[in-house]
Parts: sequence; structure tokens; C-alpha cells
Amino acid sequence: MDKTVELFLTLPETKKRWQKFLISQGINNFSSREVAVIDHTVGLIDEDGQLVGTGSIAGNVLKYIAVSNDESVQGARFNQIVSALQEYLFSQNIYHSFVFTKAKYSASFSHLGFKELAHTNEAAFLESGTPNIQDFLAKIPRIKDQNHKKVAAIVMNANPFTLGHQGLVKLASSENDLVYVFVVATDASLFKTSERMELVKQGTSEYKNVLVVSGGDYLVSQSTFPAYFLKSPDELIATQTEIDALIFKNTIAPKLAIKKRYLGTEPFSRTTNFYNQSLKNTLGPKIDVAIVKRFCNSNQIITATRVRQLIKSDNLKDISNLVPPTTFDFINKNYQILQERIKKGMNINGN
Repeated sequence: MDKTVELFLTLPETKKRWQKFLISQGINNFSSREVAVIDHTVGLIDEDGQLVGTGSIAGNVLKYIAVSNDESVQGARFNQIVSALQEYLFSQNIYHSFVFTKAKYSASFSHLGFKELAHTNEAAFLESGTPNIQDFLAKIPRIKDQNHKKVAAIVMNANPFTLGHQGLVKLASSENDLVYVFVVATDASLFKTSERMELVKQGTSEYKNVLVVSGGDYLVSQSTFPAYFLKSPDELIATQTEIDALIFKNTIAPKLAIKKRYLGTEPFSRTTNFYNQSLKNTLGPKIDVAIVKRFCNSNQIITATRVRQLIKSDNLKDISNLVPPTTFDFINKNYQILQERIKKGMNINGN
């Protein structure tokens, strides 16, 4: 009978054995982006001492799941691996998990209680446990008679909240009865999630029809982006964008009566431009997508990336021209803390 054991990937021989098995199962991407975030790995060892299955946990995301079914009952090893991973999560008091997998394996996870949130030709995104997406949506505030109002949405990282972000919110506010501003919840930015949320709330407080809420695990979350089985960066961008857009289109928008989504152009990022066009193609025509030209100040395009670069180069004066007073006050008060984060390796590029 197969035995479940913990695999310690910090041991070179164990990691090499793990990778060799995964390669035999068609998984070849062991980039630091994928492997460094792993918290726990299990393996199945058969009676001959051979590794015949494995699975890992990163946060509350199941990944790197593969089994050899040559001499076992179909599905038995897969079930054993997934059960072992969920037992580990329960032991950590984590009762809600995700898996991002090849589309053809969606049914196998569904049989174990996972619910599919979205799928493309290449991939599927599923969750198990609580609080789930319906619980997430139930906590979002609503207004009276919302189903008959003009409701729009903006999804932003706001790293940090700039005059460009504020301009986009102002435009959406003027054109709709209600605007949801979803702030990306992944804590992997120079400005922490709680800081970004607060800056967006402060910077939009004058717009009384704007509600600032967390994007949770469902809007541009890292949960949707494990990509070790995708073949190229372009395929990764296309798949993650489509998954993200489908969750928004089919579950989030109908529940909140959202009919329009605002995006800002990104003249310096091929990835963001691709993301915008992919969102427009997937969301339309059910949801109107407005791609708004990036705002400028003194002929200078306003970007959060520029603000972070100015923090690194110790240039407070120029930052004041790119952000609202509330953001500038926060940066001024926490200048040394932000610079320390950069010195410790926090990436200031990207969005």
C-alpha cells in the first residue's frame, strides 16, 4: 500500500527526486516564482520505495499535484494526495483552498468537493471550503434598488494611489450611480495591502457614490496565477487574464449588478496593454469596458511606478505632483520605512 510522507524540498536529493518525478508527469517549470512560495509538500511512496505521487501547498493553493497510475486503482492516488494536502491545511486552521489546474483535471477535483469558478481551454480555477466566493460577495455593501442603477467597477493595485487613479475614479463617479473600487489584496507590493486600502479610501472620500472594497482572492489574486504547466509567458498572461475576467463576468458582476468596468491605458507596459485588450474581449458585450487614456500632470504621464522610483531616488518634491495630498502625507511620514523596504529587496517596478 502506498505511504504518504512529507517531502523536504530544502534537501537537495529530495528536491532532485521530486523534480525528476514531476518531469516524468509532464511538469517542467521549477522557477523560483513557483517553488519559493511552497510551504508544504507530500509524496506517495509505493511498496518498492518509489515516488509515485506528490502535491504541494503554497498558502492555501494546491499545486504541483501529479500521480503515476500505472499499477493503482484509477483516482486512488490522486484522492490520497489531495486528502493529505487538505488535512495539512486543516491542521494549520485553513479551511478554504484553491487549485489552478489543467482543464481536463477539473472534474477530478470536483469529485472531491471543489467547485469550479472558471475555466478556459487550457486551465480551470476551483475552490473548496469556506469562506467561498458567495460569502465574499455577501459582505460587499449595496445600495437601495441597486439592480436598477448604473453600477460600474474599477480594479486597482494602487501601489500607491495616485492622481491618475483619482482621475479615473472621478470620471467613473460622474458617469454612474455607484462605483465599486476593488483593491487588489495580494500583499506583494511596496505599499502593504492595508496601506493601499486606506490610501484609496482617503483619496476617494469626496465621491459619495464610490465604495472601496478588497478584491479578496478573486480579483487579480495570486491564487489564480500558478502557471507551471503553461508553456510560455504569453500563454500565462492570456490564461490568467481570461480566468480573472470570467470570474468577474459570470459571478461577481451579476451579483452586484455591475454593467461597466473602467481600465486605464498603460503606455509603458506590454503586459498591461495585453491584459486590457484581453479583458475587453472577454467581458464584452455583456459588460461595457471603458479604456481611459492615462492622466498627465504638466505633460508627464502619471504612474505609480514613477512614484516608487522617486521614493527610491529620494525625490519627495516631484512625488507631490503625482499623488493626492493624502498619499503624499503618508509617504512623507513613512519615507524611511518605504526606503528600508526597497533596500531589503522589495521590487519597485511593475504595476
